[in-house]
Amino acid sequence: MIKKLNKTSAGKRGSDVRSDCYIEIEFKKSGGIKIDLKSKVDVMYGDSIRRQINEMCEFFEIKDASILIEDYGALPFVIAARFEAAMRRFNPSLSKQFLLPFSTKNKYKTTKEKLRRSRLYLPGNEPKFFLNAGLHMPDGVILDLEDSVSLAEKDAARLLVRNALRTVNFYGCERMVRINQLPLGLEDLKYIVPHNVHVILIPKCESADQINQLEVEVNRLVKEYKIKNEIYFMPIIESALGVIRAFEIATASKQNCALAIGLEDYTADIGTQRTNEGKESIFARSMLINAAKAAGIQAIDTVFSDINDMDALRASVIEAKSLGFEGKGCIHPRQIPVVHEAFASKNEEIEKAKKIVLAFEEAEKKGLGVVSLGSKMIDAPVVKRALKTIDLAILNNQLTKNWKEE
Repeated sequence: MIKKLNKTSAGKRGSDVRSDCYIEIEFKKSGGIKIDLKSKVDVMYGDSIRRQINEMCEFFEIKDASILIEDYGALPFVIAARFEAAMRRFNPSLSKQFLLPFSTKNKYKTTKEKLRRSRLYLPGNEPKFFLNAGLHMPDGVILDLEDSVSLAEKDAARLLVRNALRTVNFYGCERMVRINQLPLGLEDLKYIVPHNVHVILIPKCESADQINQLEVEVNRLVKEYKIKNEIYFMPIIESALGVIRAFEIATASKQNCALAIGLEDYTADIGTQRTNEGKESIFARSMLINAAKAAGIQAIDTVFSDINDMDALRASVIEAKSLGFEGKGCIHPRQIPVVHEAFASKNEEIEKAKKIVLAFEEAEKKGLGVVSLGSKMIDAPVVKRALKTIDLAILNNQLTKNWKEE
């Protein structure tokens, strides 16, 4: 990053960079706008890139400047984010935001009860990972502003994430953003709340007060921008104190849709090493599951860090499911199908769920207050669990939506 008197920059440069760019702006007293574009695709897209740069110069009222662009296949949303980051580094008090048109494909909503078997982490300052993330069909994508982004690049990552929320097609995946640890995370909100974020992940959460602080600011922005869609919260428990206060955190807001656990930080906090067997975290995971279930929200397991050991990942998911977890974090696309497969219901579970749902609906038609299946009485929690099993089976293509007719 350069910021010397009349010069500023943002972005990445180098032989290993892709889907990104480096922009350097040197302000002049005269001479108009001079653009030096270095790009392998200049012949095809050079004119388009220059038009965009000129448009942004006009928007930010730049009349005289020499602008260097080193392009490594950056799409317009990346170029716009890098240019704006450079401008904000030059003038931190700048209030204008250059907003690209909002894609109609990105205006879908989510629900509090949506199944969240998998959520794929995407580093917020690496646009090369954004473009095809939705094609891998995770239940959700997480644009990460926290641990995967260095302190010096958090300002630029916010703009990339904002632009991605507006323009990148995530193919129906739930749109999540992990903000920074509070209070820094409160500054992230104005870059994501107005742009149809579905779930905000709150890292290293240790108290209900942190959720309350977040909710106040989210509500303020919702009112300011007249936002209609629901925005849900997913606190991440990553410390011994957070584990002890898990139920307090889980019940802090009606917008909480899930509790997640982060075991890398948790095991460091209690002074031990994380293992695949997970004996060192069984207390924390059990506490989180019980807190989430008591609060009526989902329990989401941590990520599995070895992206090459699919057998160990499958075993980890099966164990997580047996404990009561409903989802798991993913750090590589190849983990997604394994997670989905391991969370899938067994055939006997599906058949039992079908019978319960049909018996319940038959009892409702007859106006019966009591539902029975054979000699066993069925209460509301059993029906609710059966419905979740059916939804999961449909997601995993084990049942069709028209299974009753079939």
